Amino acid sequence: MKSWNYFVSGICVLFLISICGSVRGQDPAPSSANVTAPISSNPSSPDPSNATSRPVRPGDSFVIGDDDVLSINVWKEPELSKQIPVRSDGKISLPLAGDLQASGRTPSQLAQDITTKLKNYITDPEVTVIVEQINSRKFNMIGQVGRPGSYPLNVGTTIMDAIAAAGGLRDFAKKKSIYILRQNASGTEQRIPFNYEKFIKGNDPSQNILLKPHDTIVVP
Repeated sequence: MKSWNYFVSGICVLFLISICGSVRGQDPAPSSANVTAPISSNPSSPDPSNATSRPVRPGDSFVIGDDDVLSINVWKEPELSKQIPVRSDGKISLPLAGDLQASGRTPSQLAQDITTKLKNYITDPEVTVIVEQINSRKFNMIGQVGRPGSYPLNVGTTIMDAIAAAGGLRDFAKKKSIYILRQNASGTEQRIPFNYEKFIKGNDPSQNILLKPHDTIVVP
């Protein structure tokens, strides 16, 4: 009986060995956890290595005005490099270059004007012009406000911003009769009404327009 049991056990062992051998000979099925999908490149996406960009230089399109303060740098010429305010006549004075028209010119245009003047004295002058202080862009507040006067005009300044900068309205201000005086390019003057009470109540938010240089806000 024992010999029969030994025989059966031997048969079972041989059967298991043959099964394991056949399994090892097959390639295992790929597991989804081990499969990495190829990354496809998007032809519409720009290649950073091929991108060309030009640094934006502040002042490239800014038009210089009276009272603006300019920083003029002439490479390797420290005696010519200085900060200069634009005079009320719109001009600046620079050694060797003399008087130059600055008002109405962009910084790059003025730099070219200075370069042309200096070529008579310096070989290949390199000139840069930077607007250090913008004093020409102003608006005026007159009438029944806390602090009437002239204020620098920053980007995005609205009528309400201007009133707040001037200390708000006085007690007896005619809030419904505020208006802006604006000089048009043709030389004519435009009067733009602003009803403070309507705006505060939310009835006409569109009237809180952006200010332009030399606007005058009148608060009767």
